[in-house]
Amino acid sequence: MLRIDGQTVGGKIIDAFSNHSLDSVKIQQLNSKTIRYSNSDGSFKLDAPGMYVFNKEGYIQKTMHLTADTYYTLRLSINPQELSEVIVNVDQYPKSLKDVSASVGLITLKDIKRSNHTDYAPVLNRTPGIFMQNATLNTNRITIRGIGSRNLFGTSKIRAYFKDIPLTNGSGETTIEDFELSSLSRIEIIKGNGSSIYGAGLGGVIKLNPKQAALNQSALNSEYVIGSFGLSKTIVDMNLGFKSNSFNAIYSNTLSDGYRENNAYSRSTFTANTAHYINERNELSVLASFVNLKAYIPSSLNEETYRNNPKSAAFTWKQAKGFEDSNRGILGLSWEHRWNAKTKLYTSLFTSFRDAYEPRPFNILRENTTAFGIRSRLVGESALFKKRVHWTFGGEVFNDRYKYSTFENLYQDDAANGASLEGAILSNFIENRNYYNLFAELNLALLKNTTLSFGANLNKTYYKLTDNFPVSEQNPDQSGTYRYKNIFSPKIAATYVISENMSLFSNASHGFSPLSANETLLPNGQINNDLKPETGWNFEIGTRGTTLNKSLWFQLSLYRLAIKNLLVSRRTGEDEFIGVNAGKTRHDGLELELNYKVFKKERSDLNVFLSHSLNHFKFQQFVDETNDYSGNDLTGVPSHIFNAGIDFSHFGFYGTINYSAVGRMPMNDSNSLYSDSYSLTNLKMGFMSNLKKTLKLNIYLGLNNILDEHYASQILINATSFNGSPPRYYYPGNPFNYFAGCDLNYVF
Repeated sequence: MLRIDGQTVGGKIIDAFSNHSLDSVKIQQLNSKTIRYSNSDGSFKLDAPGMYVFNKEGYIQKTMHLTADTYYTLRLSINPQELSEVIVNVDQYPKSLKDVSASVGLITLKDIKRSNHTDYAPVLNRTPGIFMQNATLNTNRITIRGIGSRNLFGTSKIRAYFKDIPLTNGSGETTIEDFELSSLSRIEIIKGNGSSIYGAGLGGVIKLNPKQAALNQSALNSEYVIGSFGLSKTIVDMNLGFKSNSFNAIYSNTLSDGYRENNAYSRSTFTANTAHYINERNELSVLASFVNLKAYIPSSLNEETYRNNPKSAAFTWKQAKGFEDSNRGILGLSWEHRWNAKTKLYTSLFTSFRDAYEPRPFNILRENTTAFGIRSRLVGESALFKKRVHWTFGGEVFNDRYKYSTFENLYQDDAANGASLEGAILSNFIENRNYYNLFAELNLALLKNTTLSFGANLNKTYYKLTDNFPVSEQNPDQSGTYRYKNIFSPKIAATYVISENMSLFSNASHGFSPLSANETLLPNGQINNDLKPETGWNFEIGTRGTTLNKSLWFQLSLYRLAIKNLLVSRRTGEDEFIGVNAGKTRHDGLELELNYKVFKKERSDLNVFLSHSLNHFKFQQFVDETNDYSGNDLTGVPSHIFNAGIDFSHFGFYGTINYSAVGRMPMNDSNSLYSDSYSLTNLKMGFMSNLKKTLKLNIYLGLNNILDEHYASQILINATSFNGSPPRYYYPGNPFNYFAGCDLNYVF
């Protein structure tokens, strides 16, 4: 630890959510009115103990009494009304949001608390360019700028990280909805393939930032929520903070009967985050997460049932009582080492596992995945031709072993019990999936107001598939290896600061999406090594900043995303698909985000927020067997998404009302069917009070879908009819529903 002698006081100031150092923080002593500022690494040293005020634009002011001979680590929290100055970590080098050269969606803790801490969709969908469809709490699909819309049952072509730990598996599939929303402090979304640092994902990157363990503070928070359809949720959040070590743990339990038949949901989570400040140069942190989930699956409906009996489950799924039962765990160790004031090394070691059992009408699936990896990067500042340069370079190595088997489901032979019954084994596979990323990013302050960014990512991915099922004429050996060629993804970007409150940004970047081993399998069981991964270029120009005396924050971007080697999952059976490269798509869009501070007083404020996405996504070239879909609208993406809302607070009372409108979307590649457009209105109101100096109370009530709109919350694109039954395109959304909660926070 830094030594503090005599009556001097010292410490470091960091972002409460990202842990990044905050420079130029104004530090004013209340008695003498003397003013100091934090250094470039966030450190500060004061002459005497006393009461001090810490203030930085973009953050909530903090007042604290500092004593002598103590080293403090002070955390400042984001002020959601002053987003331009908020520090983000898009390029691995912390910078103000207004200086970032990519389109970034920032979801603050306040945004997360606008909902009921249960459903990710209303949280993510307020960010322009993002669209999350949620059939149930455990059946979701996230798209960014239309990327991932062709994945049938989950999220793909988008990378995600939990702090520095990858959530995307070796096949490029991502699941974030299992993680407890109340364990997060912030979500950062990099839209498009603008981040070479995170693997050059085709659609973008979602970074989940967990709540950090706070030093010198101990608190216990408990929350209980009830709601429609049997919703019951308990959250316990504990923080133990000492001078140089801290521990934060969050437990949650969520139960719901669900709106539909065969829709019960049960999930328990535990998230722990520790911080250990060893000395001035070294910090360690440990992140652990465990999720236990059992969720029944009602599946999709045909149009007639969707419109007349939306509460029902698909007939076969109801008969089989299909469900998902899984355990998932993550463990990561992160080390931060400061070589000097301008150079840092960040290294993370991580491992994860997932065990799952899923009875489905057509078979029963058993899965086991174990993964491990390391991610390391060196970040620094230097000079090039007398110009300031921020740089980072590093690498990520990842391996996961995916073991899965399928079995006959004999539920039809056990009608008395009306549930799934495991029969003979049908398949038995092991996939070993590996990749590495080497990356670099350079930010050059070319002129006083202009910064150029250059980035590159080199990826190598390969799979080894082992077929352990006995070989026969009906079951050929499907073992094999698939290796990509090395994929090099460059990026060039620029930021021009027009004034203190406004900037322009532009970028051109390359990205790709990995193939899954299943997509590489041909009907004869052999590996298709001629299949190519989807690749694309993103071209974008935008502006962000504040105006009207910093009352209005805005972000506007125009982009074109051009994708080639379009991968089509061609259905060959009820649960059988093969991958085919079938053409190109073009994604042209506009994204607008506004946040207007109508007024702000000591105990009252009123804010208006708005976001809008215009999507013009087309199949530029798409020939699938004898069908030519060139020129058609991209399947599974709405034409537009609009959000608007109001936040207010007054002497402890607070509330938010949000209106969202979603345009119609094509449900099949031929564009012969479109879903209906719909709009939703949600409301949340509450009251916060300090019962004692150390005890706070928060009670609230929320109403969702106030106008009781009948809509499809998720679409199964290109649904196919089996055995003469009509195709099942629709997942019905929840009708009018409510939630209510009570939150107690005790500081000790």
